Amino acid sequence: MNLKTLARSFSGGIIGPELYGRVDLAKLQTGLAEANNFWVLPHGPVQNRPGFQYVNEVKDSTKKVRVVPFSFNTEQTFVLEFGDQYIRWHTNGGTLLETGLTITGISKANPGVLTYTGTDPANGDWMYLSSIVGMAELNGRYAKVKNVNAVANTFELSDTHGGANIDTSGFTAYTSGGTAARVYEIATPYLEADLFDLHFVQSADVLTIVHPTYAPRELRRLGATNWQLSTISFIPTIGTPTAPTVTSSGAGSTTYTYKTTALASDTLEESYASPSTAVTGVALTTSGSYNTITPATVTGAVRYNIYKLASGLWGYIGQTDGSAFKDDNITADVSQTPPEPNDPLSGAGNFPGAVGYHGQRRCFGGTNNKPQNFWATRSATENNLSYSIPTRDDDAIAFRVTAREVNRIRHIVSLDQLLFLTSGGEWKVAPQNSDVLTPTSADPKQFGAEGASNVQPVIAASSVIYVQESGSRLREMKANIYDTSSLDVRDISILAPHLFDDYSVGDLAYAKTPNKMVWCVRSDGTLLGLTYLPEHDVLGWHTHTTDGSFESVACVKEGSEHALYTVAKRHINSRDVRYIERLHSRRFSDPADAFFVDAGLTYSGTATSTITGLWHLEGEEVAVLADAGEHNRVTVTDGAIELDAKASTVHVGLPITADLKTLPLSFEAEAAGQGLTKNVSEVYLRVKDSLGYEVGPNFDELQPTTQRSGEDYGAPPEFVTGVEQITIMPEWGQDAQVCVRQSAPLPVTILSMAFEVTVGA
Repeated sequence: MNLKTLARSFSGGIIGPELYGRVDLAKLQTGLAEANNFWVLPHGPVQNRPGFQYVNEVKDSTKKVRVVPFSFNTEQTFVLEFGDQYIRWHTNGGTLLETGLTITGISKANPGVLTYTGTDPANGDWMYLSSIVGMAELNGRYAKVKNVNAVANTFELSDTHGGANIDTSGFTAYTSGGTAARVYEIATPYLEADLFDLHFVQSADVLTIVHPTYAPRELRRLGATNWQLSTISFIPTIGTPTAPTVTSSGAGSTTYTYKTTALASDTLEESYASPSTAVTGVALTTSGSYNTITPATVTGAVRYNIYKLASGLWGYIGQTDGSAFKDDNITADVSQTPPEPNDPLSGAGNFPGAVGYHGQRRCFGGTNNKPQNFWATRSATENNLSYSIPTRDDDAIAFRVTAREVNRIRHIVSLDQLLFLTSGGEWKVAPQNSDVLTPTSADPKQFGAEGASNVQPVIAASSVIYVQESGSRLREMKANIYDTSSLDVRDISILAPHLFDDYSVGDLAYAKTPNKMVWCVRSDGTLLGLTYLPEHDVLGWHTHTTDGSFESVACVKEGSEHALYTVAKRHINSRDVRYIERLHSRRFSDPADAFFVDAGLTYSGTATSTITGLWHLEGEEVAVLADAGEHNRVTVTDGAIELDAKASTVHVGLPITADLKTLPLSFEAEAAGQGLTKNVSEVYLRVKDSLGYEVGPNFDELQPTTQRSGEDYGAPPEFVTGVEQITIMPEWGQDAQVCVRQSAPLPVTILSMAFEVTVGA
């Protein structure tokens, strides 16, 4: 019996083998058995991913690093390279550099010696060399500083890829010009072993960093190459006044005592109270008598509060702009008292491991000494943990989560409600009998018991995506569609359990554009992608591998898309290296701009047959796309390759193999096709802008698709849009699966598949 069947969407992504019998599942009609280096689009098609563009090698490839996003706004974003006791910055596919030293000479020697003018560099600094006339072989190359001679203003050049001397003896003689710009970095206390347990939250130009064994710190951007890492002081930003000057209007034996506080000019944050001043004089109950209180001036203060001691409590009696204040027997309001100093987050054992923002407060939780405790600053402040007696609504908030088990608060997340993810459950903190979270209205309640790992969650749309405590499942938490005050938690890895069983997830990132995708680094170095559009019930998994392994991910907006940055560990030229790489955009109007190589670089300029600057791929066989045409693979030697013909746009990098495999064939009728032998003889692929892929019944018997139609001789083949008919090798079996492979540096987008199937008895 001959039949024809159609696969019209692939948005279901990878479906686990244990679900192949669930023909009742709608997802099984849109799923795939394999999608490696392919991703599914939310509206149905599937396409091979673009390549990762090489950005730079990490400072020390023998140690792990972590990439962290920093977004001031949609136009100003960075990816921070957190390494062993340092941070570097990357943006728009490049590394942040300081203003360059002026080069005045470079010797032809081994090693080459560079002469400069400007501030002396330090041994070990990385320098980016550019605009050199004559010895142009060094342009666009990073070099490590060695043997600085501050008297002669010289240093030797060594390779950043391994540290060998850069031999310039065979280079063109230096003529003039050039700059050597230092890679910008700052020192940190964070050791390699602790990098993936750091937790972050950002507000404008400030990134808060916490870890239970380090004092909480702020990373502040003060300028393009001026960043400051400092320990947080949990005190008001406005200074404390010294004792006020107090005088009495007349002699007497009655004593009155006063304190003052300062109010900050920009936020009206209140300082700690000054030392007290007592005055003995006429009783204020006497007609016409008064005390004059003059507060001490504080820089940045706009007004001052005056407090008077009454029955053992300090009570508010008024405010002044700094001029003398007259107390003519004002009754002290003891319901408004000065702030009480409080710093529960200082000292070993008291450093928080969780951080977030909620309700105009910066929040902390999960110290070693108090793993279930939570603290939030005073309203509209960043560092002020003070409180008042009696309690006021804008006081700092502090409480302990009471539960059957002592499970650390690992993450603090703010959606419509304040959420805690502990190692043993999920909690929400809603205000009780109030619309605002205050010290007296906070009411923590547990609504889930799955728990979260220490991997920092991501907020995707209106959901929180986090790794379950076991480390091997991904969960989604979001408001209930019918009751937004309640929250639902579900396992979003349930349809592809084989991607998670026996593995753990070590890092997460989320890209909003051009397609919403969650990215996960698996413990074996595989990158997992989830096409995520929950409002349309689109949850489609795909896997991504490379020549090496992925170790960390971060997403930031660059231009009109969110760029995915990774740390890729590779074995290049007999050494293990770690590279910062950036997923290239897949949008292109010119076929020559199609970028489908990993650790890749692009040459664009005057047509040439020599492509240089490939030191990071030394000794590797690389894939090449030259002016939209696939070139034979070549090996990088001395940082360069030779093409068979000149080209003006050339992409060079490690080859990518993208594999796609359909699910076992079943028909849209209960049990139809189950248990019967089948053979797919013809495949009809509706494709868009595709070329160079192969199709077959398995990955060992693939048939190439047509490469050329009516193009001029010497011109690259044109990309195909339309229906391609492919006759594949016959293979009788019960599954009748079809495989697609793209191993060329070319795009393939599959919109649908139709199969001609022969069904046996």
